[in-house]
Amino acid sequence: MNDTIAAIATSPGEAGIGIIRISGKKALAVADKIFMSKKGKKPSHFKTYTVHYGWIMGGAKKDMLDEVILTVMRSPKSFTKEDVVEINCHGGIVALRGVLNLVLKNGARLAEPGEFTKRAFLNGRIDLAQAEAVLDIIRARTDSALKLGAGQLKGVLSFQINGLRDILLKALTILEANIDFPEEEIEKTDLKNIKERLSKAADAIKHILKTSDCGRLLREGLHVVICGKPNVGKSSLMNAFLREERSIVTPIAGTTRDTIEEIIDIKGIPVRMVDTAGIIEPRDLVERKAVSRSNKFINIADLVVILFDASKSLDSRDNALIAKLSNKPAIAVINKIDLKNKIDREKIESKFKHVVGISAKKSKNLNLLEDKIADFVYGAKVSSPEYALVSNIRHIEAFRNSQRFLEHAIKALDSGLGPELISQDIKDALSYLDDILGKNFNEKLLDKIFAEFCIGK
Repeated sequence: MNDTIAAIATSPGEAGIGIIRISGKKALAVADKIFMSKKGKKPSHFKTYTVHYGWIMGGAKKDMLDEVILTVMRSPKSFTKEDVVEINCHGGIVALRGVLNLVLKNGARLAEPGEFTKRAFLNGRIDLAQAEAVLDIIRARTDSALKLGAGQLKGVLSFQINGLRDILLKALTILEANIDFPEEEIEKTDLKNIKERLSKAADAIKHILKTSDCGRLLREGLHVVICGKPNVGKSSLMNAFLREERSIVTPIAGTTRDTIEEIIDIKGIPVRMVDTAGIIEPRDLVERKAVSRSNKFINIADLVVILFDASKSLDSRDNALIAKLSNKPAIAVINKIDLKNKIDREKIESKFKHVVGISAKKSKNLNLLEDKIADFVYGAKVSSPEYALVSNIRHIEAFRNSQRFLEHAIKALDSGLGPELISQDIKDALSYLDDILGKNFNEKLLDKIFAEFCIGK
């Protein structure tokens, strides 16, 4: 924490601008050694939140390395709450590496993955839940996922947790007073007050956990597999979703011999869509492996889209797939509705809760299928993805554990057990809430979280 750190904060490759970020006590001193402003002033003399034009000078002859814009943000009003200097260079990798090497030679060290955000957390600018939200924003693949991450960075989830902590701490205060003065029994009004507080906190956590599946899928993406017998239009549906010809489509059954995967934005949900080979009785080694791979993806999918051909009657292959998916979340799609209808739709509707008729080739009713997929994520739990949703597996587990101890405390209260036992359950529930915010942490946990970040963040 005493080191001054530096890293390239922008993506590698050619770009108009690339940024070198420096943070720490020596950030301004390092900048003084390599930056020459047009007005001749050194960065250590610049006011905070100011931007300056100049040149990076380096090498034995102090030649100009790049023409840059330098920004100064002084402690404590910066991302890390340390002195921060950002150098906006030209975006070529050679220029960026050259400037970074100069920074490292003049007193800074290369930052570790996520170290800037880690310092922001350790210096108290953000809590751990907000720190993790930074990564969610970087990795967001849809507008809804971005809103979810931005909301958590803003502190929406942290605000809810702090509200729960206040409720539990007030209940704990009443109990602790009785522990300190055991000769005085807890009054019935106090017992009622404590139970009301515990129940209110437990109900709030229950509501939060109800949204966890939706939040997790917005954060990690929904894994959807398209399956069906050969030539029912799986590849045509994939192309219709993508609005481009990604999968090869021919009248020949069995054209798709391997899985094809793409990320698609459906109603704000990042969907990992997989087009599989047709489920058939394999005739050779290649087909056997293709069918095996299709079955593997079906087994691990969050949701299966099973296609049927409206122009043909159901056969043994269709029936085998229907039986296979009886216990799997699935949407039945009757494709080719633009052709003469021969399929037994009533039978399909008797087997599947969700049935949609489409024409993948003509993109007819595709919006209805997208609505069904979105409903699978949002359901009746939330009306829009702008709600404060819990999406992080670490947070979900902590909420579950906190809820478990609150339920213990309520049962203990109803059973007339001593205040010490109830108090301990409340403390344990609080501890798990504190884990989410990072009030309790160890180096292993921080290393695990921030190892997922890029070096410049």
